[in-house]
Amino acid sequence: MPVELLLLALSPVFFTFILYEFLKYKQHYELKDSFANVVLALMHQFADALALVVLMPFFYWLHQFAFFEIELDVATVLIAFILQDFLYYWFHRASHHIHWFWAAHVVHHSSKKMNFTTAFRQSFFYPLVGMWLFWLPMIVLGFDPKFVFAVVAINLGFQFFVHTQIVDKLGVVEYLFNTPSHHRVHHSINKGYIDKNFAGVLIIWDKLFGTFAQEQDKSHNRYGIIGACDSTHPWTISVMQWRLMKEQLRTAPNLQSKLSVLFGYPSHQLPQFSTKHANTHNTSDSTNATEDLS
Repeated sequence: MPVELLLLALSPVFFTFILYEFLKYKQHYELKDSFANVVLALMHQFADALALVVLMPFFYWLHQFAFFEIELDVATVLIAFILQDFLYYWFHRASHHIHWFWAAHVVHHSSKKMNFTTAFRQSFFYPLVGMWLFWLPMIVLGFDPKFVFAVVAINLGFQFFVHTQIVDKLGVVEYLFNTPSHHRVHHSINKGYIDKNFAGVLIIWDKLFGTFAQEQDKSHNRYGIIGACDSTHPWTISVMQWRLMKEQLRTAPNLQSKLSVLFGYPSHQLPQFSTKHANTHNTSDSTNATEDLS
């Protein structure tokens, strides 16, 4: 099966879980929001498929310089999954700390709902900002590019199941794996939760690198982003942060300021134009989170 179709092949499983959650827990859903999530998922899948077609020749060109020829067996497949998950952690962390990456990733955080369809809320612009750059070390190491992107797809497929409020803490599983409880923290804008729990599959990276936070009371979680996101139009959701970035670049007084807009921590200051198309980042709780979010 082509790598770019792997997640689409899992769609019946995903929609079964969505249907169950919707029928049993309708309070977690808003139809316009969920519809936008599905459209955004299709846009994202189209962009990813197109990017793979365009970039795969480059990936194989790079692969010829690999340090090793890695044959797939149980051990190397396990190493690949752990390595990719480690790299995903750093991609995810960069997506919250570098404005250029946040401009795409903000789409995923922009909903005030937390349900299985929230996992679908992805950005059309991930290939443009360079999500794929984070997988290049695996290709250079010696893993076949198609296998690498299959591992990426499986990792993302796993993450579908952590986007829910209907699953409580899972006991000893919480110590090693990303769980719904851990990921609810990641999507919450409560004080102490912002920029925490970047895990894909394994929560150990957050514990190792100091970005872990334990969920205290899920009934108090507030989801979304700090700033304005009142649209359910998929294109508006997709471009809102780019509009903000464009305005910040226009008003930045010098090159250093412009570079800071592009590659610094995402600004939490709204420019002087309509907030309907503006957005702010989940700013760090030590400097930017407000007390009413506690």
